[in-house]
Amino acid sequence: MMFSFEEVQSAVMAGEMDKVVELTRKAIEEKLQPVSIINEGYIPAMNVVGKRFKNGEMFVPEVLMAARSMNAGMELVKPLLVEGEVQVKGTILLGTVKGDLHDIGKNLVGMMIESGGYVVIDLGTDLEPEKFVEAVKEYKPEIVGMSALLTTTMLAMKETIEVLKEEGLRDGLKIMIGGAPVSKEFADEIDADGYAPDAASATELVEKLINA
Repeated sequence: MMFSFEEVQSAVMAGEMDKVVELTRKAIEEKLQPVSIINEGYIPAMNVVGKRFKNGEMFVPEVLMAARSMNAGMELVKPLLVEGEVQVKGTILLGTVKGDLHDIGKNLVGMMIESGGYVVIDLGTDLEPEKFVEAVKEYKPEIVGMSALLTTTMLAMKETIEVLKEEGLRDGLKIMIGGAPVSKEFADEIDADGYAPDAASATELVEKLINA
């Protein structure tokens, strides 16, 4: 049985991790280019997953399974990539703000953005503004993404943006926010550059902000 990109795409979309690993091994045995496996196998599959999720045809657990399946394949492909072979489009810093421990949405956003060719640094949850400041200084990301799932923690987003301004780190840095209680109006109010209601929209927003 020959390896086919359609098969690996179907396996990723269906969240069949073992099958993705098996097909990826086959692709490697057949000496397929690692970049092709990613660009013609995984990424088109995750693009479809993103669209289906946005249209309400797929739900969070299914999207997480698809993303995990892709990541399992990526683990095999990554060591074979020559430095610079896959063009990294940018670095994105993600974190849930102070007082908030929710992370499923953030994790999903991270997986979706990563599948689009970005380096994602996930700082975790319950992050003081200073943690974002330290990470921006260390990683020099193009975008910081903040998540909040409680109305009570939304104000920590505003506080974080203010601290980044005080530290002189706001210029040239794009900030996007998301989470159930967050809105576009709130994003404008706290001087964020964008708001995404879900993981698929977050991926589109990253592209937009990077290319702005």
